Amino acid sequence: MTTLQADRLLECEGLACPPPVVRTKKTMDEMDAGEVLEVRATDQGSVADLRSWSGRAGHEYIGVKEENGVFRHFIRKAEATDTKAERNYPHIASNEEVYEEIASGKEIRILDVREPAEYAFGHIPGAVSIPLGQLEARMSELDPGQAYYLVCRTGVRSDLACRILSDQGFQHIKNVIPGMSEWTYAQEHGEH
Repeated sequence: MTTLQADRLLECEGLACPPPVVRTKKTMDEMDAGEVLEVRATDQGSVADLRSWSGRAGHEYIGVKEENGVFRHFIRKAEATDTKAERNYPHIASNEEVYEEIASGKEIRILDVREPAEYAFGHIPGAVSIPLGQLEARMSELDPGQAYYLVCRTGVRSDLACRILSDQGFQHIKNVIPGMSEWTYAQEHGEH
């Protein structure tokens, strides 16, 4: 069996989005082109988060191995000429704006891109769960002509989801900031 070798190791066990992505970005900034970073995380969401971030930043996501609940991600740093400037999705809505839309009785579409367990423990009433890692495969369930609010725990995964949808022609989408980590209004619990 081949052993995967990395030039640096980043421990992110016990952390949930956004710290694994933020720490990965910071560590990659300190590395030389061609070096491989191994990121160890226990958050299942890290699989979609780090794969998506790597591709959007221009780095090579080599792959992931899961061992005893620890996801070992391997990412090769790109040459400076191959990296892409990070950009945030420009259209946002605050938690308060989303709550006011709900309270007004207006029918709105909310996509929760967190992992199923996060969604089950509390989500915005009426939100539909489509985890970031499943978004591209389930895009046919969505109507590009409709407006959507995308939410996650802190706005990082939903920002990535907004960019994915925008790249596929969705024009009426907003990233909910700061997301569920600071949602102080009513929540539903369980799977839907």
